[in-house]
Amino acid sequence: MATIQFSHISKSFSAGTDAVKNFNLDVSDGEFLVIVGSSGCGKSTVLRMVAGLEEITSGELKINGKVVNELEPKNRNVAMVFQNYALFPNLTVEENMEFALKMQRVPKKERRQKVADMAKILGIEDLLKHKAKGLSGGQCQRIAIGRALVCQPQVFLMDEPLSNLDASMRSELRTEIAQLQKELSITTLYVTHDLTEAMTLASRVVVMNQGEIQQVDTPQNIYCKPQNTFVARFIGTSSMNLLPAKIIQNGGIPALLIGNTQIALPDWKKQILQEKGYVDKEVIVGIRAEDIYPVCEGTALPEIELAEMEATIKAVDVLGSDKKLHLSIGDATIDALVRTYAPVQIGDSVLLKIAVNQIHLFDSETQLAIVH
Repeated sequence: MATIQFSHISKSFSAGTDAVKNFNLDVSDGEFLVIVGSSGCGKSTVLRMVAGLEEITSGELKINGKVVNELEPKNRNVAMVFQNYALFPNLTVEENMEFALKMQRVPKKERRQKVADMAKILGIEDLLKHKAKGLSGGQCQRIAIGRALVCQPQVFLMDEPLSNLDASMRSELRTEIAQLQKELSITTLYVTHDLTEAMTLASRVVVMNQGEIQQVDTPQNIYCKPQNTFVARFIGTSSMNLLPAKIIQNGGIPALLIGNTQIALPDWKKQILQEKGYVDKEVIVGIRAEDIYPVCEGTALPEIELAEMEATIKAVDVLGSDKKLHLSIGDATIDALVRTYAPVQIGDSVLLKIAVNQIHLFDSETQLAIVH
């Protein structure tokens, strides 16, 4: 379908706000790229620049090798689906889906056939003669997707398309979007704040913060190998626990000191720390809640290398199948997960078992990853 190349793209608004800063990215033909970040990070602005709805302040944007900075939106062969559907309520589903084709003066018989084919793919054939007004959110978003794709665009843009739907419908449509994109092999840029969408849909994920790219990688690498503390906190069902620590010498061998607790690290991590000169330096330790195992009744411990720490339970959140424990270790606070039936209470002291191989270390000044 198309490749997209962002070269030093920036976007500044008249108020002096820099929405996007030096955005560099190559998107492959047929790739499903998901952009995530907190509100106001610039992710939707990136999409709107590709669509031609926002002017590019500086840099160069290419679609299929052609510079499109000055190209009108209608001439880019790009389709976009928004959060709010933007359907004509008094037109039928068929009329909504064929609207762009009609504007392109596609013959009626041909456009009706294209609409019928797309409706079959989306499973909405029985809705074609219904007015859009009164349809459910899930039906409206399917229609909006169909209306965008029926024109056979070379690039498909989706801006928070599922955010107005309930959890069940989001899950259902998420699966359908993944299948549809794979079937059509259309280059897709998808913006969301929902991390489940990002991790399940994307071939690659772009994490943004304050207009800048923090990391671009596969969902697995974004989760397992965050490049900095922002990505570590942002990605995951729970923010990664980040604790101040120090690399010390123990008999000439590097070890990790968190509070008053000393943890021996795997040999390969010790070697990296020594080679990079982090012995006797302050660092930031990252540990995910799912890599911490509170020792309590009914808890099964994995057969992996585990270190021990003592903590006190400060609060408990019941999440359904799990409980999230908010724990204090000296002056630091961390989170851990236990099964919901685990007998834990606020004020209890608990022994924590920590998966040593899953400990992340970050530079305390640059916030960049040292070793995962």
